[in-house]
Parts: sequence; structure tokens; C-alpha cells
Amino acid sequence: MTNHHDLANFIWGIADLLRGPYRPPQYERVMLPLTVLRRFDCVLAKTKADVLVAHAR
Repeated sequence: MTNHHDLANFIWGIADLLRGPYRPPQYERVMLPLTVLRRFDCVLAKTKADVLVAHAR
């Protein structure tokens, strides 16, 4: 499992990537929506294959 230090470094790495087009007060405009999308992806991963099969019909 990832420890706290590794997770903090990962988050700061993302902040460094955003630093060009976004100022720090604007990070939440990008980080929160992407975090929500990632959470949806993780929660729905179990049913993804079934959904794709149903969509193909």
C-alpha cells in the first residue's frame, strides 16, 4: 500500500503539471472534477464489461 509520503509526492507532482496553465487557486477547478471521474471509474469497474455488452446490442 502507498504510504502517506508517496501519496503527497504524487499529488505535488500533479500540482507541478498544472502549474503552467492554472494558478494554485484554480487547481480545484481541475482536481475535483477529475477526482470525481476517477472515483466513478473505480466504482463502476466491476460492471464495465456488462455495460459494454448491453450497449453493443
